[in-house]
Amino acid sequence: QVQLEDSGGGLVQAGGSLRLSCAASERTFSTYAMGWFRQAPGKEREFVAAMTSNDVRYADSVKGRFTISRDNAKNTVYLQLKSLKPEDTGVYYCAADGRIVKIVAGTPVAWGQGTQVTVSS
Repeated sequence: QVQLEDSGGGLVQAGGSLRLSCAASERTFSTYAMGWFRQAPGKEREFVAAMTSNDVRYADSVKGRFTISRDNAKNTVYLQLKSLKPEDTGVYYCAADGRIVKIVAGTPVAWGQGTQVTVSS
C-alpha cells in the first residue's frame, strides 16, 4: 500500500504563501489520484483539492488561491497556498487513491501524517 509523507507546513502571516509537499512510496504513483485535506481545531477534516493527470478539483473556499500539482518523476504532489487567511489554519493531510471520487468523498486508501499550517492575523 502506498505510504505518504507530508511536509512544508509552518507559521505564516495573513496574505503570505506556503508550499506543501507529499512524497509517495509507490512506484506506480503516476496512476494514483492525489489530493489534500485539512482539519481546523474542533472541526471535521475537509476536502481541499485533488487531481489526476486530466482532472483537477478544488473546494470553493480555496479556488483561485491554492494550486495542486504533481511531479510524477519525483513521486510527489504539491499544494501551493497563496493569499493565506487565518481561517486556512489547520493540519493539512495528503491523500491517495486509485479514483479521484474517493478522494473527494474523503475515503482514500492512504493518508499522510499531516503537516501544520498556522496563519496569523
